[in-house]
Amino acid sequence: MTRLNFEKRRVGKTALEVTTLGLGGASLAGIFTGVSPDQARATIGHALDRGINYCDTAPQYGLGRSEHLVGDVLRERRAETVLSTKVGRLLQPVSPDMQDKGNWVDPLPFDQVYDYSYDGVMRSFEDSLQRLGVNAVDIVYVHDIGVATHGVEANAHFWQQLATGGYKALRQLRDGGVIKAIGLGVNEWEVLMDAFALGDWDVFLLAGRYTLLEQTSLDPFLTTCIERGASVVVGGPFNSGILVGGGTFNYAKAPDEIVARVKAIEAICARFNVPLPAAALQFPLTHPAVCNVLPGPRSPAELDGILDWWQIDIPGELWTTLAADGLLAPGTPIPGGTA
Repeated sequence: MTRLNFEKRRVGKTALEVTTLGLGGASLAGIFTGVSPDQARATIGHALDRGINYCDTAPQYGLGRSEHLVGDVLRERRAETVLSTKVGRLLQPVSPDMQDKGNWVDPLPFDQVYDYSYDGVMRSFEDSLQRLGVNAVDIVYVHDIGVATHGVEANAHFWQQLATGGYKALRQLRDGGVIKAIGLGVNEWEVLMDAFALGDWDVFLLAGRYTLLEQTSLDPFLTTCIERGASVVVGGPFNSGILVGGGTFNYAKAPDEIVARVKAIEAICARFNVPLPAAALQFPLTHPAVCNVLPGPRSPAELDGILDWWQIDIPGELWTTLAADGLLAPGTPIPGGTA
């Protein structure tokens, strides 16, 4: 087995350094498709063996299952890893016949309750440590706060909780040395602009909004990250499947205009003999605010496929051709300049 020599990038202004490729823990908990515990643990161990040092999980993933599985592997290899989890959801025991399983195939017997208050954040953090079986994590993200998850009215309530208590809890944990970095993990970049008004953050996990297909977060969000010294972890680099040959975009059937855009991007990739997924995986790192790209393989074999794409040399002319054809947003950083 070849251990790759990954580039490492600093997380915000902290001392943390993460490999530019990470491991997302949602798929391993069985979203849409079941994953056996042995396969999940094997995937996590394989990622570490291949040189990846950053793993992300959350209470929501499998309603506790992901944190248990990640902890099974990482607690024995904690010194070589950077570990993140999330707050904003508390898990309450529930009868399986009453449970809201969402998209999880075989979740643990809990329902989630949203709580972004001071006490909610502190309890969520402590519960995560117990599920993981570790005494510390490195990064804590506020998970899925925003209109897309909660709607306008409920989100106003939850944002008030964060502004008046949750943020204080996170600052207390970070400033006291209990954790090393704080941020938000969301699908809406607009929420992160609101977060900047609350105070200082180290890193944001943004899914699907800065990809080869979509650069809507470029300005003002990513430019503000540079100004404020915050890093970005890019989740969902394949836009939920459309950039790896699937038919879904944002977890729904891709509209015709998205399919057409993907075909145009793929045609240019083919001219340079570069697989579309390889370009999609490597693209976000052309932006200086991005410290990590976070795909979610379900097996060691899927991870090896991702690593094959990762190692493909992409000529700078591919990016400039995409820019010239209007397939990258104006101002997108590419080698040698901007789109």
